[in-house]
Amino acid sequence: MCAYLFTSESVSMGHPDKVADQISDAVLDAMIAEDPTARVACEVMVSTGMAVVAGEVTTSAYVEIPELVRQTVRDIGYTEPAMAFDHETCAVLVSLKQQSADIAMGVDADGAGDQGMMFGYACRETDALDPQALMPLPVFLAHRLVEKQALVREASGIEGLRPDAKSQVTLEYNESGVPQRVDTVVLSTQHTAYWNERQSELADEIVAKIIRPTLGELWNDDITVHVNPTGRFEIGGPHGDVGLTGRKIIVDTYGGMGRHGGGAFSGKDPTKVDRSAAYMSRYIAKNIVAAGLAERCEIQLSYAIGVAEPTSVHVDCVGAEADPLKIADAVREVFMLTPKGIIESLGLRNPIYKPTARHGHFGRKPEGDLFRWEMTDKVDALKSAL
Repeated sequence: MCAYLFTSESVSMGHPDKVADQISDAVLDAMIAEDPTARVACEVMVSTGMAVVAGEVTTSAYVEIPELVRQTVRDIGYTEPAMAFDHETCAVLVSLKQQSADIAMGVDADGAGDQGMMFGYACRETDALDPQALMPLPVFLAHRLVEKQALVREASGIEGLRPDAKSQVTLEYNESGVPQRVDTVVLSTQHTAYWNERQSELADEIVAKIIRPTLGELWNDDITVHVNPTGRFEIGGPHGDVGLTGRKIIVDTYGGMGRHGGGAFSGKDPTKVDRSAAYMSRYIAKNIVAAGLAERCEIQLSYAIGVAEPTSVHVDCVGAEADPLKIADAVREVFMLTPKGIIESLGLRNPIYKPTARHGHFGRKPEGDLFRWEMTDKVDALKSAL
């Protein structure tokens, strides 16, 4: 008998909120590529036939925003006027102004760009599928489902799929909090009119080509599967729902398994600690678990605007032999926790952000400067510090 069920969701690159996130991070990348010290806070709204780009920036870079928006929309897959939002016809409105001088004073002195608390989380639930991921299994699987949907769509593995999609995975856990089996999978995917009266056929295709290959050995015939449970999903993307930057913060992190400080990521340069310190928190938690110091670990960092050192470092570990206070002391010794230190240690003044805006910011494979917060290169240092 199961002790409890736990559910996480993900959304595809074509989900309207993720379209907004990717545009925000594309603008950030373009500015940082020319001016690594650019201050950027870029927010985007997308709706039927339009994208609005607004925010505050201080940079010497020149970026052709409308062209960048259209290129991003094209890359996502909105290329047909029939979807009422496409790269050739969508209007692009831009309203960017300079960063507040009051905020800039604190950041210029290497202080945090805002106050707030940030959380990082890591656990061993994905060991059987990907030992390096160290993520909660429900959100890891949810990400892989929408990632697979995108791959199948781009390869025309199922004709008539469109970019907007959502996934949801429910896992059964035992009394010790160990995942036992997949209980329920939900996958909703936008499609052309061809599938409107063929939803049963589409569901068979989705199960065969997306869900079963993604779950692999976790698949069993007792899983409850819902494919497009409303009955059709022709109208989608920014035409179906308005999309806004920063509205998928739980999808972006741990699927609700770990706590969240409330700050969104996309469109923000690394002086904004609600992004950079969340990356550092994940980096710390992942190294603690990788070092065998805990089965599950949650880290909280907090900052005051304009102040460099964190106001607190909190370590919450399950299955840890060492005293959490000693682990916290080791964290302060091993990791650079000022905004400047975080930026330097994780290489955050590089154009690395657009790939983070789809399929989750965490549980990814580090490649060069990309996803450096997923490295486990501090394992030995942590053990030595204890």
